[in-house]
Amino acid sequence: MSTLHDKSWFDATVVATTMVAEEIKRIELAVPFDVSCKAGEHIDVLLPGAERQLKRSYSIVDADRQAGTVALSVFRTPNSRGGSIMMHTLVPDSRLRVSSPQQDFPLRIGARRYVLLAGGIGITAILSMADTLRRVGANYHLIYVGRHRAAMAYLDRVIADHGEKATIYVDAENKPLNVKQLVAEIDSDTELYMCGPIRLMDAVRRTWHDTDLDITNLRFETFGNSGWFEPEPFTVTVPRLGLTTQVEQDESLLEALERAGADMMFDCRKGECGLCQVKILSLQGRIDHRDVFFSEAQKNEELPATLCCCVSRVSGTDLSPNIELDIP
Repeated sequence: MSTLHDKSWFDATVVATTMVAEEIKRIELAVPFDVSCKAGEHIDVLLPGAERQLKRSYSIVDADRQAGTVALSVFRTPNSRGGSIMMHTLVPDSRLRVSSPQQDFPLRIGARRYVLLAGGIGITAILSMADTLRRVGANYHLIYVGRHRAAMAYLDRVIADHGEKATIYVDAENKPLNVKQLVAEIDSDTELYMCGPIRLMDAVRRTWHDTDLDITNLRFETFGNSGWFEPEPFTVTVPRLGLTTQVEQDESLLEALERAGADMMFDCRKGECGLCQVKILSLQGRIDHRDVFFSEAQKNEELPATLCCCVSRVSGTDLSPNIELDIP
């Protein structure tokens, strides 16, 4: 069963909204619980007005304990499945249900050196870590990667607060990040924390695995709205349940299965925990793995045994893409 009802939910009120970059809105919420948040924490949000109940997770950028508020920043994705669109409609006095702060991406204090890597909207998870490390006087390097400066939230704040400890890479300025060089400069006493799109995460993970670096020093959080191929509709069949439905371009495989009446297991909805994995019986097309749960070897199998249905999709061939599954 899902974990949707396995936690306490609270009423929150929007107190302010601000556009902090192209398509990125900062949303400040008044919440009825202690907001002494730790770096890397997020809150879960039950989105109002949806035809089907949607839960989304958003990193806490700032928390004001005295005011009782937390601030989120939400990127309106080009192929939103409903979450970012709804969040961008919020205005002061809007109400929604939220969880208390949750921790899936903890920052360990005590390493000799840190590298923090943020790609795009991933800065929302990384910025609080950089702020914490600055306060405790840690040795850290913050790397922020973006398409162009107008699309990079909190860029001025990063430069002002972190100065020489921050390096900015902007694709539009012909200054891309060299992942191999980045990893090559990391030593055995350095911990790397990263958050960003799947392609960036995969590049770092593959390069890291080719070294002798301790894999436990690579820590990450990702978001599953980016993949190797553009999302497109595809058909899913579950023979044991007598179920066939189309997965639309703007919904996940998990959401389509839920809509069709399947009783699904899931938790993170970000391709990290693996709880939503389903068995692949047959495939017409190719799997666009958007998770960080399975290994590269598992993803590169000619016919993968399983996939994480919360984020992964099927992309096309000359024929209509479709997949046949069995659900635990």
